[in-house]
Amino acid sequence: MKNLFSCLFLVFTFSLSLQAQLNEYKYIIVPKNFKGFKDENQYKTSTLLKYLFTNKGFETYYEDDLPADLNANRCLGLLVQLDHKTSMFVTKASIILQDCNSNIVYTSLEGRSKEKDYVISYREAIEMAFASINSLYYKYTPVETKSATTAAVIMDEEVTEEPSANEGGQTTTAVEENLTQSEKVENPKTAAIENTAVTAATTSAIARTSDSYVLYAQEIPNGYQLVDSAPKIRLKIYNTSMPEVYIGVNEKGSGVVYKRQNQWYFEYYVSEKLQIEEITIKF
Repeated sequence: MKNLFSCLFLVFTFSLSLQAQLNEYKYIIVPKNFKGFKDENQYKTSTLLKYLFTNKGFETYYEDDLPADLNANRCLGLLVQLDHKTSMFVTKASIILQDCNSNIVYTSLEGRSKEKDYVISYREAIEMAFASINSLYYKYTPVETKSATTAAVIMDEEVTEEPSANEGGQTTTAVEENLTQSEKVENPKTAAIENTAVTAATTSAIARTSDSYVLYAQEIPNGYQLVDSAPKIRLKIYNTSMPEVYIGVNEKGSGVVYKRQNQWYFEYYVSEKLQIEEITIKF
């Protein structure tokens, strides 16, 4: 149980950190010719990436057709780079997001495909790589708004600062007292994440799977596809750095698949509401 909470804590912490970073950017910039390609939009990679980011909710533009505010300030957007390799047997692709100073803000999981047709293999590899981006919740939040709010809070604290006496006759300010008290309280973000993990593990509002709805795991690059008895692909799960914790993707959404007490669960968001499904997997 403790290992599960540790895994979930790491996943949620990592996810929240990435979301906070991506939320600072208003635009995604897609090149029409990626490094390593001879032709523009080779294998339809540029149009595919523009479609995927737009479908995720980002304002996405080609680098030669930027809106006025992004032209004036390139730091409003992230530039897409494609790290890709091909051989006789496999196509590999990872999606990299860089800021205006060429710093890497995010690198996706590596997607793979064994298709011989490069248009198909690049599509499969890129879609698999994009699954890790698709699992994140994105909503643009301007950095200026955050800074202004923080500054207002600090100024308010400075104005309301009042001296108070302690038992030893020394005086401390209201701000110092608040800081002392905050040291005794656990980090609210950490507490929220841990509470989410505990709630997810103990909630009774789980969409339970019937006995006939068993999913069978078929190995694919970087994970498994889970099929029912039809057979129909119900869910694709991709490996993470932690055992028995996967990124899950299907038509309902993208989220986390994990195992607790010999039972598998799929958690994802729909309209900003957490959904939890109990699933049965046969490997």
